[in-house]
Amino acid sequence: MEHKILHFLHNCKTINHLKQTHLQILINNLKDNNFLLQTLITLSSNLISLDYAFNVLQTSNSPHIIAYNTLIKCFIGSHTNLTTHNAMSVYKEMKKREFVVFPNSFTFTFLLKCFDSLDVGRMIHGEVLKMGFDVSSVFVGNMLLNLYGKCGGDGVEFAGKVFDEMPVRDIVSWNTMIGMYMDCGEVGQAVRLFEAMPERSDVTWNSVITGLAKNGKMEYARSVFDKMPERNEVSWNCLISGYLKAGDLRNAEGLFNEMPVKSVVACTAILSGYASVGDVESARKMFDWMGSKRNVVTWNAMISCYVNKSMFDEALSLFRLMSVDGRCKPDQITLISVLSACAHLGSLENGKWVSFYINKNKINLTTPLGNALIDMFAKCGDIESSKTVFNQMSNKCIITWTTMVSSLAVHGMCKEALALFNTMCVHGTKPDDVMFIAVLSACNHGGLVNEGKTLFNQMVHNYGIKPQIEHYGCMIDLLARSGDLDEAIRLTESMDMEPNAVIWGTLIGACKLHGNRKLFEYVTKKVLVQEPSNASYLTSITNLSSSIGRWQDALRFRREMREEGIEKVPGCSSIQIGDNVHEFVARDTRHMHRSDIYEVLESLNGHLWLQSDFEGWCMG
Repeated sequence: MEHKILHFLHNCKTINHLKQTHLQILINNLKDNNFLLQTLITLSSNLISLDYAFNVLQTSNSPHIIAYNTLIKCFIGSHTNLTTHNAMSVYKEMKKREFVVFPNSFTFTFLLKCFDSLDVGRMIHGEVLKMGFDVSSVFVGNMLLNLYGKCGGDGVEFAGKVFDEMPVRDIVSWNTMIGMYMDCGEVGQAVRLFEAMPERSDVTWNSVITGLAKNGKMEYARSVFDKMPERNEVSWNCLISGYLKAGDLRNAEGLFNEMPVKSVVACTAILSGYASVGDVESARKMFDWMGSKRNVVTWNAMISCYVNKSMFDEALSLFRLMSVDGRCKPDQITLISVLSACAHLGSLENGKWVSFYINKNKINLTTPLGNALIDMFAKCGDIESSKTVFNQMSNKCIITWTTMVSSLAVHGMCKEALALFNTMCVHGTKPDDVMFIAVLSACNHGGLVNEGKTLFNQMVHNYGIKPQIEHYGCMIDLLARSGDLDEAIRLTESMDMEPNAVIWGTLIGACKLHGNRKLFEYVTKKVLVQEPSNASYLTSITNLSSSIGRWQDALRFRREMREEGIEKVPGCSSIQIGDNVHEFVARDTRHMHRSDIYEVLESLNGHLWLQSDFEGWCMG
């Protein structure tokens, strides 16, 4: 019967099946069979819950130490907030039975793996000493070192004492202590241990190189690398990555060229190094040279390089090549980068294709990916799709809410943006300073003066957020646009920081909008002091001076701009035709079809003049 039930247990795939088999164990009075018990405990924890597994152990009259160890092992890596028990509960259950069975080294090894708290670690350490194990068991000693190391601070000191008291140390003991000292910045201690080691493994050498690189000791890392009796791929990768993290591309490149066999990791790291300094050409050369060795990280690094350099068309072209190549499937990072490119280009067609790809391949809509989709749809003008993605997301972070509020505001749905902000607060998500920029911008776009004032006061008094220049900018713009220029100036003067050029530019625009000459003189003086070379603001001041009849001032500003070589940056517009996005600036001479475009433009201008003349003749 025992073998038959064991066979049933091994074939259990569902909760009902397992509970039926458990019932057969009880009916046949096999609940104290330790071989069945440990299998039942493991399956119960996997299929039902740790609480159920714990109850199985409790109902047994004489469980073996293996049964206790099995259940403790089940708690490793578990989310103890989902259960009323933890690994210590199992150990206490063992003690409650007055140690009919005694813990062994595996008991404490598993127990120590379950926790990362210094207090619990010290308590378990006390039990180890009480049971007479001390640290004579190298496995228990190593687990104590590991637990204390995870705690940092005082834990490192306790780990040092344990290490010193260990009568037997293996290579894991030494490596753990060296890694621990490196992680907490005690490089000297780590190096002393490294030099005192009786024998070293590849893991030791590589962890020392990585630790030294992490702590910015690249010369020492190189000297350790040079002393290695044998170097493996990881050794080369560690040192190359260290140089790149230190911003030393030259040495990283030199070491890479010495590398006997160029690994995918090293090639991708060098590619990322080129990308970090903006050398797109070298990055692409490395990418092309890698050929079939490329993995998804390589593709991501190259696409990200293009996005960071604002070469969005190239990023989309490379993504299409990746899809056609088919050897590497795009992951979440790929898709987020591509969506960013689509958003910057305003390329809804490509953005929709990425969204279709996500749905077709049933890719999990993680929070970062959902945020990227919301942002892309909004920037491409499809706010309804942004709303759809937002509503589909099960996990929303503050960035999700902020992106959606900002998107609604930009699309003129300002009251809806405020309503969403209130919903977020009701759901218990605390707004941060970036969210308040978004919601104050919504008030600004919608001219919601009273709501803006209320939110600004809530931010300061209810949430204790100190206003930044962006918050002041939103409020000053809101007040100025509404015509309350006096209050806008009062708020500007009450700031505990210097107003920037954007705020003065806002006030210039308000002077023009409301025809306030007195304020115009005040603001002009401030702008000329702070931003004497800002072409946009100087152009606004010049035009406004002309419009109110101050011709001498206008001429003076124009003359000074010419003498200083200050020119306003022309505006840029773009349009997508098929898979290509075309950009245009004023007086554009770069476009390959510029002759045809200007010919059509002149024709349209001619039609407009004819239409204007015709309407004038009819009215006459």
